[in-house]
Amino acid sequence: MIKSIFISMRPNQWTKNLIIFAGLIFSQNLGHPLLLAKAIIAVALFCAISGAVYIINDILDYKSDQLHPVKKQRPIASGALPRSAALAAAVIMGFAGSALSFLINLPFGMVVLSYLLLMLGYSLWLKRLVIIDVFVIAAGFVLRAVAGAEAVSVPISDWLLICVILLSLFLALAKRRQELRVTETNAAEYRQTLSDYSDKLLDQMIAVVTAAVAVSYSLYTMWPETVEKFGTSNLKYTIPVVLYGIFRYLYLIYRKDQGEQPETVLLTDRWLLSSVVAYVLAVWLIIYQ
Repeated sequence: MIKSIFISMRPNQWTKNLIIFAGLIFSQNLGHPLLLAKAIIAVALFCAISGAVYIINDILDYKSDQLHPVKKQRPIASGALPRSAALAAAVIMGFAGSALSFLINLPFGMVVLSYLLLMLGYSLWLKRLVIIDVFVIAAGFVLRAVAGAEAVSVPISDWLLICVILLSLFLALAKRRQELRVTETNAAEYRQTLSDYSDKLLDQMIAVVTAAVAVSYSLYTMWPETVEKFGTSNLKYTIPVVLYGIFRYLYLIYRKDQGEQPETVLLTDRWLLSSVVAYVLAVWLIIYQ
């Protein structure tokens, strides 16, 4: 049962919480031992909180998940994990994670609590609202980024928040597109919202968001405040790496029918993973050397 609970927490999706380090990295405090420790604890707490939300979501969606070719294998949907035991585990992790988050500091605790309530709202209702559902997913990423900054008590750039919002929308729309393709014969039965989308609509929104991500990040790297903060304009040289990562992901969406699980794509596609590693190394060399 413990193994089933752990699987239901979807540890493969915990990579999403790495965005919590953004505030620490771009505030040039990555080498600060105490702040680094706080960021690591913040990531651990978010893993527990998001794991609890995933369990609750699977409890609510166990019937529809049984119609999905992959999700039907999840412990709750398959019946391997009793829903009562899963709910008890989710409640314990949710309360414990929320309480412990306030020990870091009050602002971080408030952001964590806001994330938990928003995601519960998503599981219970908001995911049934067309377009609103993808904005809520994006908001979850933004709250992670804000939480990371609050954990180490540093300001987060408005431009960075904009980039996170747009990139999150990009990933969420790609996820919806792939879900629609996988469940096209019973999309309405699996999730009513999917029947309100179409390939053409999602493709248009993905195109808009993709362009916005590229432009926003490019402006961020060359913005006077950014140049003044880092003492260099060399961050602009990371633009080609970011564009390659976006284009590679688009290729995987449209040519390989991937995108439903971005965390899996990131870890399994060597070219995409290489672009992420190259970006991290480039940022390190530019703002820390």
